[in-house]
Order: sequence, then C-alpha cells, then structure tokens
Amino acid sequence: MAKPQISLKGRALRYLSAREHSRLELARKLSRYAQEGDDIEALLDTLEAAKLLSQSRFSESLIHRRAHRYGNSRILSELQSHGIDADALADIKADLASGEIARAREVWRKKFKQPPADAAERAKQIRFLLQRGFSQRAIQAALKGGGDESADESRDGYDRDGYDND
Repeated sequence: MAKPQISLKGRALRYLSAREHSRLELARKLSRYAQEGDDIEALLDTLEAAKLLSQSRFSESLIHRRAHRYGNSRILSELQSHGIDADALADIKADLASGEIARAREVWRKKFKQPPADAAERAKQIRFLLQRGFSQRAIQAALKGGGDESADESRDGYDRDGYDND
C-alpha cells in the first residue's frame, strides 16, 4: 500500500519540529518536493507570519550548538551561508566577541591540556584553533593562558610584581 503524499506545509512543520531552520535552508529542503503549482515563498511567508519560522531563533540555536567548539569567524560564516542578513550578523558578532577568548581557552584545554613544548607544537596548536575559526587575539590569549588558571603570571616563575610564585 502506497504512503500518502505529505503536503509541503506538513513537511515544513516536520522539519521545524526537529530543529530550527533558516528560511534559505528550509526553502532548499522543500524545493525537492515542490510540484508544479506549489509556491514555496508563500508558504515560508505564512510560516514566518505564524512565528513558526524565525531567523533570530535559528541564529540563537546555531550559536548555541556551535559556540562551545568554534570561534566567531566560523560561526558567522555559517550564519552568512544560511542567509542571515548583515544587520543581524553585526549584532551577533558584537555579542560573540565578548566570550571568544574564554571559548578558545576551553577548546584548547580539551584538546591539548598542556602548553606547547617547542615551536612545532605551538604551530600545531595555533593551526588547530585557526581551523576552528578563532581570531589571532583569542588564540594568543588562549596559548598565553595555557593550562594555568592565572593567565596573568609569566612562565618564568615570577608574577607581574616580580615576586616569586613559590
């Protein structure tokens, strides 16, 4: 017995019930199932009017899923590829900038656990964080902080005031 054909609206609701989608992503998924008389743009407008499809909720969802593993440039690039407008990207960039150093340190700690022993190891750690989309400033701060909780202390055993750490 053949399965009944699911309407485009039914498909869209099924996709949206699983997770948030951007307008562009949902249109791309629905276009595979659109038939001659179907108007995907009108359906997407209807879903947005009913507040079932929201670019801001999608942005928040993607940031929440990606922020603990990736840097600002990678997250912003992914949002841009999903068709998020430039004004929203500027606001998101400002919000993400405040926590990038802490996120870079956490990603670095999970992967490496100890400061680089030589230049080759340092280059490897920098490449890893760059591929994750972290900025140079965040990478330098993460490596400088290393595994220590006190990132202000230097590596020579003396703190900033010149007193022995021991």
